[in-house]
Amino acid sequence: MRSAPIEGPVLGLEASCDETAAALLAPDGTILAEAVRSQLAEHTPFGGVVPEIAARAHLAHLPRLAAQVMAEAGVRPEQLGGIAATAGPGLIGGLIVGASFGKGMAIAHGLPFVAVNHLEGHALTARLPALRATLNESGLVEGEVRFPYLLLLLSGGHCQCVAVEGLGRYRRLGSTLDDAVGEAFDKSAKLMGLPWPGGPALEKLAQAGNPRRYPLPRPLFGRPGCDFSFSGLKTAVAQAVPKLATEQDRADLAAAFQHAVAAVLADRARNALALLPGATALVVAGGVAANQGVRAALAAEAARAALPLIAPPIRLCTDNAVMIAWAGIERLRAGLTDPLDHAPRPRWPLDELRAEATA
Repeated sequence: MRSAPIEGPVLGLEASCDETAAALLAPDGTILAEAVRSQLAEHTPFGGVVPEIAARAHLAHLPRLAAQVMAEAGVRPEQLGGIAATAGPGLIGGLIVGASFGKGMAIAHGLPFVAVNHLEGHALTARLPALRATLNESGLVEGEVRFPYLLLLLSGGHCQCVAVEGLGRYRRLGSTLDDAVGEAFDKSAKLMGLPWPGGPALEKLAQAGNPRRYPLPRPLFGRPGCDFSFSGLKTAVAQAVPKLATEQDRADLAAAFQHAVAAVLADRARNALALLPGATALVVAGGVAANQGVRAALAAEAARAALPLIAPPIRLCTDNAVMIAWAGIERLRAGLTDPLDHAPRPRWPLDELRAEATA
């Protein structure tokens, strides 16, 4: 890939699920401004994300957020070096809103457009220079994060071990056979009577619990390979819930569930690292990367392999536009842009990016 200069800041737009976000990054990765609007209030009454409501909320709020970050940074549209918008995977309605808005700005101001794979945004966050200086706060290493590294992508919709070998070069080593890990957190939390979104609520409850009281299963633990399975663990939680009599019982079950998940993730990471002997780091990203129990287990596994654990600060674990803008910068530097007829994709596997990484 050839190196190309970027003429000005890059605007990132994220609207793939239930977070509406915009961010403005300088070409060197400095975060000039960022804004995220949660749709929690819109979706809570339904116990989950309603795609039509999400798309309408993106349409209502994305233009304002984009204008807000531009104003905060004192940057005019014609000064931008490019527009990067999430184009998949995700809910198709939101993807159409975000990508169309980004394309409109690109057309209006003659700017290059980058259709960002949301998963690549997570994969490349560890390389964001503006965060590497905050080692103690964020868990990011000092200095450049070099390829290749192992990515554990952990969210409500994805659970994968990925060898990140370069920009647009991703090799999936393993993935879930059933539920994504974030989905398992949310469904188990719902079984325990916790509010949506369930992951943070379960983690908070688990802090007061005994993780060894309930002997929950650890699916695929100790077996070869890097695949995951969480449906059996969720079933075990469902069978335990009717026997809960006190709040302490619930806390103990939550702690046991979180402990089992963390152990499985560490075990799968160990196997994946054995398949990537040249790895420079273990990177964890996605909403579940915010869970402190999961981070601690993966940090121990990384230390065992004499590698750093790279985990973004909490605000950049969930969906955000900073990672989209940074992925756009990495692609623009490599001379990669996308045509304005690029169609959003609700399903867009990371390992399909290799063939699409052409100027």
